[in-house]
Amino acid sequence: MFPPRKPLRLIVIGASAGGLQVLLRLLSPLPASFRLPLAVVLHLPDDRNSRLAELFQARLALQVREAEDKDAILPGTLYFAPPGYHLLVEDDFTLSLSRDEPVQFSRPSIDVLFESAADALGEQVCGVLLTGANHDGASGLHALAQNGAVTVVQSPQSAEVPTMPEAALKRFHPDFVLDVPGIHLLLTELERDHG
Repeated sequence: MFPPRKPLRLIVIGASAGGLQVLLRLLSPLPASFRLPLAVVLHLPDDRNSRLAELFQARLALQVREAEDKDAILPGTLYFAPPGYHLLVEDDFTLSLSRDEPVQFSRPSIDVLFESAADALGEQVCGVLLTGANHDGASGLHALAQNGAVTVVQSPQSAEVPTMPEAALKRFHPDFVLDVPGIHLLLTELERDHG
């Protein structure tokens, strides 16, 4: 499907308004044998504890956890950014957390996750931008593209809130523009090809 490239090591995903249901539809069918790790930013209010990891662990075959500072990135594991913290990928294939200022009015910010993954892993990343009501993620996905990563945008017509995908598409042409079943199929193919 792709020209020869370094094996993928990580999938990074960003979503905002409408993202909870889309993420469940996208990720719940993944089998326990899926080995690529995933790091996810879903915009949530940062004034309360998140139960995302608990909710998704009940519905996914993968291991699911809320990311902690200095977590090693493990195969077959889904990491959620905790409320109120930016989530970053480091050069040593660990995760870090930051309380830096919000980006695009968001903390965690999709741009921060995507840009750090672009810097740390370059073409060994797949970035996926889903439904959302602001422009967070557009510049980060573009940074991933500029570093050779695989870039995926949810088709605006399939997004509950198309603002976020449209912002990315106005900025550059990603590798793929797909609905949720198409993105799921792509992730399974990428895992088979590169996992």
